[in-house]
Parts: sequence; C-alpha cells; structure tokens
Amino acid sequence: MTPQPDPEVGAAVKAADRAHVFHSWSAQELIDPLAVAGAEGSYFWDYDGKRYLDFTSGLVYTNIGYQHPKVVAAIQEQAARMTTFAPAFAVEARSEAARLIAERTPGDLDKIFFTNGGADAIEHAVRMARLHTGRPKVLSAYRSYHGGTQQAVNITGDPRRWASDSAAAGVVHFWAPFLYRSRFYAETEEQECARALEHLETTIAFEGPATVAAIVLETIPGTAGIMVPPPGYLAGVREICDKYGIVFVLDEVMAGFGRTGEWFAADLFDVTPDLMTFAKGVNSGYVPLGGVAISGAIAETFAKRPYPGGLTYSGHPLACAAAVATIQVMAEEGVVENAARLGADVVGPALRELAERHPSVGEVRGVGMFWALELVRNRETREPLVPYNAAGAANAPMAAFGAAAKAAGLWPFINMNRTHVVPPCNVGEAELKEGLAALDTALAVADEYTE
Repeated sequence: MTPQPDPEVGAAVKAADRAHVFHSWSAQELIDPLAVAGAEGSYFWDYDGKRYLDFTSGLVYTNIGYQHPKVVAAIQEQAARMTTFAPAFAVEARSEAARLIAERTPGDLDKIFFTNGGADAIEHAVRMARLHTGRPKVLSAYRSYHGGTQQAVNITGDPRRWASDSAAAGVVHFWAPFLYRSRFYAETEEQECARALEHLETTIAFEGPATVAAIVLETIPGTAGIMVPPPGYLAGVREICDKYGIVFVLDEVMAGFGRTGEWFAADLFDVTPDLMTFAKGVNSGYVPLGGVAISGAIAETFAKRPYPGGLTYSGHPLACAAAVATIQVMAEEGVVENAARLGADVVGPALRELAERHPSVGEVRGVGMFWALELVRNRETREPLVPYNAAGAANAPMAAFGAAAKAAGLWPFINMNRTHVVPPCNVGEAELKEGLAALDTALAVADEYTE
C-alpha cells in the first residue's frame, strides 16, 4: 500500500492523543508519540506519508508482519460467526488454538490456560507453581523483564521493577549468565555457565530449597539484551529444579513462535520446562492473547482440585481465531524456517561486519530474528555508550542514534545501551538489507560518542 499524506487528520489524531491518552512507562508531558496512519507487512507510515521499516515488530510481536490477509480474514469470519463467549464453554476457535499450540510446545506441555497477554500469563504460572509445591518464593534473573502487573513486575529484574518493588512479593533475584558483562569473572562460555549454575544453586541453598516454588527465566532474555544462554545452562537449571523439587518456568512471551528460528526457543536447547508462558507472536498481536502451557504433573494437581484463577476473556474467540490463522500461516509459508535462514545467512553476518567497522558496537549477539547490538564508548573497557538506566542529557548518545535511524527510515528498538534487531519473522531479504543499511548510517552517529 502506498501511504497517502493527510497532515490534517494526523494533527487531529495527535491532538486527541495528547489530550486523553495516558501512555505506558512515560512522563506524559515529555513524550511526543508519532501519529501512525497505517501499516502493512514490515512497514508502517505516518500522516505525512513517511514510511518506516519496523525493526521492532511492534513490541516484538508482529511475527508475521502487519495486516496479513489470512489472519485479518479469520478475525472477520470469527466475528461474523461468534464475536465472544464465556471461557467456561468449549468453543471451536479456543479448542483449535489450544490444540495447535500444544502440538508445538516441547515435552508434555499439553494443557493450555489462556490469558490476555504475557504479564498475566506469568502471574498465573507463578500461582500454579506455588499451589503445586506449597512453597512461597520465586527466583528470577536481574537481567529480565516479565511484565507490568504487580507480581510480574516484581519478578522482573530491570529498573522498571523499582517503583513497584515492595520487597514483599516473595521474589529473590540472581545473576544469570552474560559473558560480555560477566558477574563471575569468567573468560569462556564454559566458565560462565558453570559459575552461573553454581551461583544459582548457592542462592537456593541460602534461601532454603524447601521455600522455593519456582525459577522463572526468559529462555532468551528479550528487552534485557537478547543474551543467548551458553550451552548447558538451561539444562543445568532443569537439573537443579529436579534436584530440589522446584518448578521450572520458561518465559517465551518474546522468544516464542518463530522469533529464534524455532517454534520455541526452548527447542534450541533441548530443554522442557514445567510451565511455559507465551503471548505476542502466538497471533502476531492482532488481538490480545497469552497463555501458560502446563505439564502433565502440574495439570494433575488441578484434576480434582479447582484452580483458583481465571479471566473474563480467557481464550477469547477473536483472539483464538487469530492464533489459529497465524499458526497456519507460519506453517504454510515457512515463517519459522525463514527466520532461521535469514538470521544465519544475512542478519548475523551483516551485523558482525557492521561491528568491525563501527567502534560503537561492543558485541553482536542473537539468533533467528532476535538480535542485539551492545553499544559502547570504549571497546577495550566495554564502558556502555550511556550509563545504566540513563535518562535526559545522560542518554543523549542513544537519543541521537535513535533519531538518525528514524531519519533514515528505520524504526529502531532501543533499550538502555542496546539496539535490538527484531523485524517480522517473515521479512524479505531485500527489506532486511534496507534496514541494515539504515542501521549502518545510524551507527555512524553513535561512533561520534566513542573514545
């Protein structure tokens, strides 16, 4: 679709937004949201007709891009047949979505509890783990994000937790592996893995194994920096959980449904958790949907004992119809395979080549359509381009980088001193190269702040 400029409508949209919309994670008077006129495939555009290649996939959820006609048609057809129905009934779209998801989850994660998104999926996974074990504590990593609801944001490790952290949520944080900024003085992936596992088991020992209900990890952390765990780490966590009777929860909200070049990132590591949360890519974000995939043992806990939780819109027919169509599209069009191939053959090599030429790039890491560039002031010292949780003037280098990317027609995903490369999983090779060229231009601006 060719965007048609209409600045007058854009101004009205912007005025209504500024007058009435309260935005997430923002100081309301300090933001300037772009008024978006439309979107299709890997692109969106504003009311001035400027088009952007979306290297954010929305918020890492449009895994099949915007406005896929088969998913739009499925939503329309479901709306004509049954727009909504209460979750206590068996509904075709809900049943089929659950079946298709269960077919793709690892191991025996064959029961699906539907939620409205990722945060409430985490909330319910933790509730299930506590009820299953009879224990109160949850362990999670510092470099993590698990959602904005009260329990989920306390499980989160990054600064978005701070304002809501009551220190009474039963959450204990620990260091997960990240060799580039190792907390364990490791020099190799093997050392980082072994020392991170030792640290985790020591944390459990000092907290009291009989008090720990669950360990919650993003299979590959997303907004925290796309740190792919070293070989053996997740398998080691699985062994620790089995040793102490702890429920292993993997958060696949961002990494799932093709993002890593597999249906789920857990498949990359041949590990099966006890509970797995999902959302986002399950239906490309077309209608809000999330869920928890549940193992046989935990499902059995609630076979004759009522599960004390639910949501009015659990398994909403429109959302589930979108999920069915999305999963079918991904299978028919080889979307998962496309993400794996382009990640290995195009994105990875191109980003490493950019790193060689740009002193602002400290590290490249990722897999599939899930990549991050760590931006630094000094490659030798690894000093971040901006301080941890920088804002205002302290964040000027990242702000300049972001502005340069947008000027080049690329909408970047920026968090702290990182930029993420997370386009739709069905992105074309030509589109990728266009975006990487724009990224090259923006990195030249970041280079100006290096030492």
